[in-house]
Amino acid sequence: MLRHIDEVENLYDAVAEQYAEAFLDEHEKKPMDREMLRRFAQEIGDRGPVWDLGCGPGQTTRYLRELGTKISGLDLSEKTLEQARAAHPGIHFQKGNILELEFENDSLAGVVAFYAIVHFTKEQVRRGLSEVFRVLRPGGRLLFTYHIGDKAFHVEEFLGKKVDIDFAYFTTDFISTCVEETGFETMEIIEREPYPTVEYESRRAYVFATKPTVRRTR
Repeated sequence: MLRHIDEVENLYDAVAEQYAEAFLDEHEKKPMDREMLRRFAQEIGDRGPVWDLGCGPGQTTRYLRELGTKISGLDLSEKTLEQARAAHPGIHFQKGNILELEFENDSLAGVVAFYAIVHFTKEQVRRGLSEVFRVLRPGGRLLFTYHIGDKAFHVEEFLGKKVDIDFAYFTTDFISTCVEETGFETMEIIEREPYPTVEYESRRAYVFATKPTVRRTR
């Protein structure tokens, strides 16, 4: 059963200011994040457009823009996007839903999505990956991250606000199967331990995948 997207939008609208304050500079404290983003930027080069899906207040969008990536940001929460636009006035941000991307088929050079699936059900993960695959050009590059685990956690307080939402973790076997079944190739999954005192203590993973340049035949 699909989780109601309105619930996620309402959550981040409610904590937009607190979320921006907490996460705008998070990559400064996470060297592996920076390494993975530099690698993504190098692989994309001067190709564009690139979109940061589930961009939040724009910390990842900004980091990649400073590396020369032709990137814009997309998020479900308009209040969060207001924080992103205020912090990064030179970057384009727009409202959108990963599960129903309003981009043409084969139109994007790259997609990055840091923890954008954290509120998804397994069905929504598959659907989101299918949407990303659809909008990427042949040879387009995807980098996304997730929390490693096998269950969802219900949360009733987040950043000082009362909430009612689940945070979902996924096994690497499930993610790799979804990515392969969607049609991506040259997949690589890199796992790491959490940074103590910096972030929530869950194991993390980075996924690099490419849309094939030649369509597969059954």
